[in-house]
Amino acid sequence: MDLLAVLGLVVLVLVKEAGVPLPVPGDLVIIGAGASLAGDLPGAGSALAAILVAGFIGASIQFLLFRSALRRPLLSVLGRLGVGESRLAGLSDRFRRGGAAAVAVARMTPGVRIAVIPAAAIATLPFAVFLPGIVAGNGAFVTAHFGLGFLFGAYARAAIDQYGSYVVLVIAALAVLAVVGWLIVRAIRRRSGAADTYECWTDCSCPACVVLLAGQRPADVAP
Repeated sequence: MDLLAVLGLVVLVLVKEAGVPLPVPGDLVIIGAGASLAGDLPGAGSALAAILVAGFIGASIQFLLFRSALRRPLLSVLGRLGVGESRLAGLSDRFRRGGAAAVAVARMTPGVRIAVIPAAAIATLPFAVFLPGIVAGNGAFVTAHFGLGFLFGAYARAAIDQYGSYVVLVIAALAVLAVVGWLIVRAIRRRSGAADTYECWTDCSCPACVVLLAGQRPADVAP
């Protein structure tokens, strides 16, 4: 991954974390970044650090915007995306009780992540409490996805070099199965009212997140 690509990824993460509702599957993008840097440990470390910092800055921007005069318009946007005020209120109560630890856990949980920042702002958490929670939660979530791509990217490259087109076919089949599985889970979650489609697509669309989301109860993702 060249410098321009890394900069583009950093800007994408910053904009998404700042609250712009881009229809981009963030976790899959992070996995892809890790895979593209497989075998380049120094480059991967630098890229991951840049992505994490961009995420922390973007999340801080969104948090402060929700604490400002833009709160009502931003809540209106979230409502159109399926994240209602009742759901935010439930998370806000949890954050008031649990503080930074509750923010961190929620930020690592598929099906909840998109609502964490506005809910923390509504809870009027001090920034000094919000930021450590975001740093811990985002740090764990992003690093896990980046590391997954980095680890399996190296194996995938070696396998392709050795077995060629057969591996490509297997990867393509797994990708199709992952998409089908995600569509099934999406349908189930929509019927249960547990998580909205936009959130599933943007923040929990990798295979691992789909499995975790499928195992959650509605109360876990829609407080």
